[in-house]
Amino acid sequence: MRLEILDAAWEVAGEVGIGGVTLGAVAARVGMQAPSLYTHFPSKNAIYDAMFGQAWARAVAAMPTPEELPEHPRERLRAVARWFFDFSVADLARFQLMNQRAIPDFTPSEEAYAPSLQCWRALVEVMAGIGVQDPADVDLYAALVGGLIDSQLANDPGGDRYARLLDRAVHMYADDVGLPATGEERP
Repeated sequence: MRLEILDAAWEVAGEVGIGGVTLGAVAARVGMQAPSLYTHFPSKNAIYDAMFGQAWARAVAAMPTPEELPEHPRERLRAVARWFFDFSVADLARFQLMNQRAIPDFTPSEEAYAPSLQCWRALVEVMAGIGVQDPADVDLYAALVGGLIDSQLANDPGGDRYARLLDRAVHMYADDVGLPATGEERP
């Protein structure tokens, strides 16, 4: 029943945004009264917590493995950026919960947060493998990709206005951190 409740919560979030999820709407989708949800989750934030962990676990499962990534450092960065961009813009509500802290007074539990740390460690390993080891440089890359995702979702949902800028932004970043060129960069 917990998975049914989570599926219903994702459906509601997909329709009204992550902040619009109500216990009544979730309960109605699974054929219960809202108070009955408390037999499965102690609070609404517990539902959000499970959703948060589920979202990041899906990201971990969808992440390309190092063997699936291109060898060239810039191409590797582009592939990681493209994967996370596409994963993120595919589901606004999921992205809101994972990355925007859109729910007042919600902080994920250590257990729910663990898959997000797994993703972060994987990014840090990819970056270290291509010679980017300064934590500030990793933070800048994450902020750059995240900012383009935010802009895409806010200003051109379903379009490609900011998706088209992703490769250019990665190349600018790669220039800044001194990664070798591929020969395909814009002049």
